[in-house]
Amino acid sequence: MTVIEYVRGDATAPRGKGVKIVAHVCNDLGGWGKGFVLAVSRRWPEPEAAYRRWHRERARNDFGLGAAQFVQVEPSVWVANLVGQRGIRTGRGSGVPVRYEAIDAALGLLAERAVELGASVHMPRIGCGLAGGRWSRVEPLIAGRLSARGIAVTVYDFGA
Repeated sequence: MTVIEYVRGDATAPRGKGVKIVAHVCNDLGGWGKGFVLAVSRRWPEPEAAYRRWHRERARNDFGLGAAQFVQVEPSVWVANLVGQRGIRTGRGSGVPVRYEAIDAALGLLAERAVELGASVHMPRIGCGLAGGRWSRVEPLIAGRLSARGIAVTVYDFGA
């Protein structure tokens, strides 16, 4: 079992050699416009376009909670759009959008792709920003699905 590495930096500039997958959590409404996705879109336009198309054509594909979409953005860099939140937070009393079981399922798909590509995985603290999740619930999912399979995971805390 590998250990999750924590670093300060930008997950859209993944460190290290070899194939890398930058993973993040998306909602199930097709909305892309707040949080980490803005940094993704500033760096690469393809993940947003692919996600919006995936949602628009959802009647004919696997889009939904727990699904994962992989978009190649550079010769050795992929972005994983993981659908792990139900809707978006709209106000008090509506509860948090994070769905841990969906993140867990999407991480399983991410693990399969990482093994297939021989890739390391890079991410912010997924599900813990706008989705409202707690890292104490997400970290064990990452450890179980990725680290336990020997997949190197780097978690980026944005900052200097």
